[in-house]
Amino acid sequence: MEEIKNKVAESGLVNFDISDLVPKGKRLGIDIKDFLWEGMILKEKDFREKIKNIDTEIYKDAYVYIYCSEDVIIPLWAYFLITSKITDVAKKIVFGNREDLEVLLMHNAIHTYDFSEMRDKRVLVKGCSDEMIPNNAYVELVEQLKPLVKSLMFGEACSNVPIFKN
Repeated sequence: MEEIKNKVAESGLVNFDISDLVPKGKRLGIDIKDFLWEGMILKEKDFREKIKNIDTEIYKDAYVYIYCSEDVIIPLWAYFLITSKITDVAKKIVFGNREDLEVLLMHNAIHTYDFSEMRDKRVLVKGCSDEMIPNNAYVELVEQLKPLVKSLMFGEACSNVPIFKN
């Protein structure tokens, strides 16, 4: 009987799952609206008091995004105050929504990852993921891999889309 061979394993193809780069940890949002008088006006004294009473333990080792769900003018110092309150416990704090946070986290992950093991290899970037991967992460991944790899494909081994060959 003829031996069954795994042609994908023998092809020298490197499978890369971008979701492996997603930083693990809880994501929490802080809506400045919750610190405003009647949800509309920032009164400095009240605002400072509410910031002082934040339970920082909630944000321990969390990735935090600060936003305002109401269309009101927020002075920049308000973001300073919130950030200074939780900066010692949170892993990362950004201004913006959850998607903005994910874009920045993936940017940092891609730019600090050591891709050298993929040099001159045929690389297949996995196409499906259970993780929330911002589209920009794929753009930045290609920027990192193009000067390094022999070829790049996207999808699954059985049905992939060739992206480029060097």
